[in-house]
Amino acid sequence: MAQPAWQDPVLLPLDTAPVPEYGSGSLADLLPTLVAGQEVPGFTAAIPELTPADRNCVFLIDGLGWEQIIAHPDEAPFLHSLLPTSRGGTGRPLTAGFPSTTATSLASVGTGLPPGEHGLPGYTARNPETGELMNQLRWKPWTAPKVWQPYPTVFQLADAAGVHTAQVSAPTFEQTPLTKVALSGGSFLGRLSGEDRMDVAAQRLAAGDRSLVYTYYSEVDGKGHRFGTDSDAWRGQLMYVDGLARRLAEQLPPRSALYITADHGMIDIPFDEQSRIDFDEDWELRAGVALLGGEGRARHVYAVPGAQADVLAVWREVLGEQFWVASRDEAIAAGWFGPTIDERVYGRIGDVVAAAHDDVIITASVNEPHESAMAGVHGSLTPVEQLVPLLEVRS
Repeated sequence: MAQPAWQDPVLLPLDTAPVPEYGSGSLADLLPTLVAGQEVPGFTAAIPELTPADRNCVFLIDGLGWEQIIAHPDEAPFLHSLLPTSRGGTGRPLTAGFPSTTATSLASVGTGLPPGEHGLPGYTARNPETGELMNQLRWKPWTAPKVWQPYPTVFQLADAAGVHTAQVSAPTFEQTPLTKVALSGGSFLGRLSGEDRMDVAAQRLAAGDRSLVYTYYSEVDGKGHRFGTDSDAWRGQLMYVDGLARRLAEQLPPRSALYITADHGMIDIPFDEQSRIDFDEDWELRAGVALLGGEGRARHVYAVPGAQADVLAVWREVLGEQFWVASRDEAIAAGWFGPTIDERVYGRIGDVVAAAHDDVIITASVNEPHESAMAGVHGSLTPVEQLVPLLEVRS
């Protein structure tokens, strides 16, 4: 018997979406665990596999996920050799949190809170007070930082408890709102070269009996976005950052632990119509939508008043075989943004949340030309984007 020409789509069940390990093995749990071991009041060790150290250094490599390290032993021999040390010697990764994107992850790292509490739930999100899309990486349009993210950072609380605290990063990041709400506390030391950052981080680590030092490198992510992770440019950056990690590890002062991690992984998406669905050219997806937020693999969809149910139904029908498509309340109930959602954060989450399962993205060629042209992307719940290392070196 012939099959009908059209069949109902087989939707991805929401309970098949991997949920980040909030509370036991996510990026938000890292700093609270480290400072608990340094006897900073108010914190408990959330990642039980980690052993306390007097001096802790976190080196965050933007965009270098767990699966990228596994796949590139030749380009990253030092990092690859440390894979068995990950997560306290278990050889397991952490989860980034949802969405797996820089603004969200850095806020999770610095505040020790999941996205539903710190309130940076994506690359862009609607400000319920103004109705505008807020770019939480570039902080546009301007929004009062302490209103948007009111919680103190772990660095601030550690510094107040007498831990020698420092961030070592590019000078341009010192005064950014994202740094202020996510990574401030103690001293900020701006250094242009990666080598200088590693050297200064080691010096700052040695400067206190109890130290907490954070350092950061961005260009693995930058080259991945522009050229993809299958490019010579990306592999060159991986080789370079592998050397930086070794340089820092070789300078650790006594009683130190170095943790090398990342904010997300990355996936390359082909440049074809099947893999890149253009929202700006798709009348079905646009119907009833007031604002499109998030990014290609983790979309916040804000419906015009009264159209929420219709938008959810259409997005499920069109995309539900390739994306986990949830209503706001379904995504919250599933734990995508953490175990609790602050009231101020609820309206920042889309009426519909779409997280990619397949190798596909939702672009917006007119409104997001730069982002739509990226070769490498991230944001969703899949292992290649979600899993990040927690490589460890001790002295």
